[in-house]
Amino acid sequence: MPSHLFTPIALGDLELPNRIVVSPMCQYSAEDGRMTDWHLMHLGQFAVSGFGLVVVEATGVEPEGRISPGCVGLWSDETEAAMARIVDFFRARGSARLGIQLGHAGRKASANVPWMGGGALAPGDGAWQAIAPSAIPFGPGWPAPEAMNGQALARVRAGFVQAAERAARLGFDVVELHAAHGYLLHSFLSPLSNARDDAYGGSLENRMRFPLEIFDAVRAVWPAGKPLGMRISATDWVEGGWDLEGSIALAAALKARGCDFIDVSSGGLSPAQKIDAVHGYQTRFAAEIRRATGLATIAVGRISDPVQAETILATGQADMVALARGALHDPRWPWHAAERLGDTASYPPQYLRARI
Repeated sequence: MPSHLFTPIALGDLELPNRIVVSPMCQYSAEDGRMTDWHLMHLGQFAVSGFGLVVVEATGVEPEGRISPGCVGLWSDETEAAMARIVDFFRARGSARLGIQLGHAGRKASANVPWMGGGALAPGDGAWQAIAPSAIPFGPGWPAPEAMNGQALARVRAGFVQAAERAARLGFDVVELHAAHGYLLHSFLSPLSNARDDAYGGSLENRMRFPLEIFDAVRAVWPAGKPLGMRISATDWVEGGWDLEGSIALAAALKARGCDFIDVSSGGLSPAQKIDAVHGYQTRFAAEIRRATGLATIAVGRISDPVQAETILATGQADMVALARGALHDPRWPWHAAERLGDTASYPPQYLRARI
């Protein structure tokens, strides 16, 4: 019997050859938002290794929306041209479909790269002013962000639209909007970071308003039939924060607007979070959202073993699985998974001799 893992799946008009996704993974290796040779190597290895979908790392829709000075952007002709190399490689050599995660770092912007400590940049080190729904710092040692006014809301909304238009022009297959891990759209959702008293704060409906406006604006320009989804943090892992109940409500609202999938992660909004990050610790959130809404889900979070991944799909916890650390550790993961499950994966002709 064929495995669930290597069964194709349709998202909109797009068919993925299997259900193995490479999660967007920040590489902090861009130059003024432009992708470099590092990205061609990093993403190119996954293009030819049998994955169904590879998603480009969190991509800033404006320069101030980057997490760090080393983060990728898609806000100019220069950043678009640099990204075209990667898309061209996928089209010419790869078997995987290609997606991009569009986002804005919000109050977690203007940070150092992880191997330099990852904290907030000092003013003398190129720091810039971060923005957020409210002027609440991310944590100790972080400066207060500037609360967004109507002009800032409109600017960011336009930034997402323009980045989506560039992604369409480049030929990406999928767009994922980043509303997880404490970044801007997530910070609107959570009452821990959103203390607004206008139409964008307070009630659950109001806190969902800006992320849903972004979705609607992107859906209006992203080609019909091409999948559009959202990554969320299902819970803040902090009492009184964003939770699974809110996530189900958001997923239902997204589905009604034409969302094709939801990528279910968790955490990242508060240093006070308490997470027991065991293998598969987030899959139950994907399962609950899928059961409650019927929206296609991607399960993420320390999924590393092929049998574990197959079980997640076979038991209806999710429709797809996404790997991050597992893909870094083993870029040929689909080949080895196919061997383990008695199924077949895609090989480029140059590597056919490696197939057992």
